[in-house]
Amino acid sequence: MPELRKDPVVERWVIIATERARRPTDFAPEVIPLRGPDLCPFCPGHEDRTPPEVFRSGGSEDGPWTVRVVPNKFPALHADGEVHAAGEGVYDRIDGVGAHEVIIESPDHFAGLGTLSVAHVGEVLAAYRERLLALRKDPRLEYVLIFKNHGVAAGASLGHPHSQLIATPILPELVTEELQGAVRYFRMKERCVWCDIVRQERRDGARLVLDDEGFVAVSPYASRFPYEMWILPIAHRPSFESLLPDEVDALARLLRELVARLGRLFADPPYNFALHTAPLRGTEPEHFHWHLELMPKLTRVAGFELGTGFFINPTPPEDAARFLRLADTPPGVVRP
Repeated sequence: MPELRKDPVVERWVIIATERARRPTDFAPEVIPLRGPDLCPFCPGHEDRTPPEVFRSGGSEDGPWTVRVVPNKFPALHADGEVHAAGEGVYDRIDGVGAHEVIIESPDHFAGLGTLSVAHVGEVLAAYRERLLALRKDPRLEYVLIFKNHGVAAGASLGHPHSQLIATPILPELVTEELQGAVRYFRMKERCVWCDIVRQERRDGARLVLDDEGFVAVSPYASRFPYEMWILPIAHRPSFESLLPDEVDALARLLRELVARLGRLFADPPYNFALHTAPLRGTEPEHFHWHLELMPKLTRVAGFELGTGFFINPTPPEDAARFLRLADTPPGVVRP
């Protein structure tokens, strides 16, 4: 029978449509080719096609590089100016000041997070950390969201492996909902809600995908999307910037493995991920716990979801976790 499940953090309801239960082979993501390396502004030798970089790793200033971070050529928000708020009757507006950057994850146009070395994925995560620390120094900014769109169906306009960050002068709505939900839970139980989720999922195991070296990946109880996963540190950590070097390596191994498993199940599906970390201003909130939400684009959001705010997920998260656990087996090998 179908179920309505409630997210314990933001109290969002999700319909788990068990009668539509779908195995990995039931999904066939549409593959749309993107332009190749000859026209790609992110490939080596084309550095003059991007704005001047703000971060580089893996090489000299003008030599080979591993990861580059550049301002987005067509930014959603502009880095110049001051934050001015104004009202127009019932409407409010704020000048579009912020930052919009592109993290070019590899010089290899055809690479991916599931195929890069663990050390290389670690350099990508280290670049995230460095940019968060740098943008924290800008008093105009309240929040930085780091996200990735992989594949056309997930919103990518370039095939070269990259992720993005947008820094905003206000807190995003979804992050505000998480903060408010976490405060409610903390006041009621004097514990972090994500810490309780980690403990319960590690104990029960039904929705646990990976548990390795200080991090877990789970299929959330009220998953919005088929094969959605959350990656969380086991220890309570409000901000991603607090990662230590050995933790970066461990997280890189886990993230690389999860993306590789999605690739084995769905032949390189489109996906998004979003890194939710603590706000830039004020003391670190003791009730918040950073986490990365990894969301394959296997179904479409349509009228019901847009009209109600509910999501319909045709794959119970328990089934998704089981298939993801089995996906550690190389193709052609039969597990006992």
